Amino acid sequence: MPLRAFDSAVLETRKPAFLAGVDEAGRGPLAGPVTACAAWIPAEAVPLISPLVNDSKKLSPARREKAFLLMLDSGVRFGFGYASAAEIDRVNILEATFNAMGAAVRRLLLSTGADARGALLLVDGPHRIKRLADCAQEPVIDGDARSLSIAAASIFAKVLRDRWLQVLERRYPGYGLGGHKGYGTAAHLQALRALGPCAEHRRSFAPVRAAAGAPR
Repeated sequence: MPLRAFDSAVLETRKPAFLAGVDEAGRGPLAGPVTACAAWIPAEAVPLISPLVNDSKKLSPARREKAFLLMLDSGVRFGFGYASAAEIDRVNILEATFNAMGAAVRRLLLSTGADARGALLLVDGPHRIKRLADCAQEPVIDGDARSLSIAAASIFAKVLRDRWLQVLERRYPGYGLGGHKGYGTAAHLQALRALGPCAEHRRSFAPVRAAAGAPR
């Protein structure tokens, strides 16, 4: 089923006043924040963005950037939220992801003036967002590959996080954060063993804990 057909079916059957997709980027990395976005696509933007928007994991960095700019130019609106490495360590990655998603939804509702009571959120994955009771929610497994709204949110989240990792690479040189984006690549693990963790590393993650205890 084409991505736009999934959203169209939801609009036809559920008839929400406001439909938004929610997704995150950065749950698995050893460093950097988890970033979430909520995206709303006006009807007139659907045919403009449909040829390019897809699951962010299926797009090259250049095509993600192109889709990001196209969506903004076409009137797609998004809200963002993030949870830092310190927050992830404090509450765990799943709870931190819920916090980031909740912040993203609230920003989107505020910026669009939408009423939460008439909104339906299509949330990537098996979980509803905790502490967001005002909005109806529908978890969608593999949603970024099924729903246009979730795919749009996935692109916004991935591009924003990747851009921020480029900033962190300059702030914390030697780890290669701008290249591997915080994931546990061989080069990243080698840098961790040599340098130890920086402030952006998730010390509750086993490879980071191991590096923190290793001699420098």
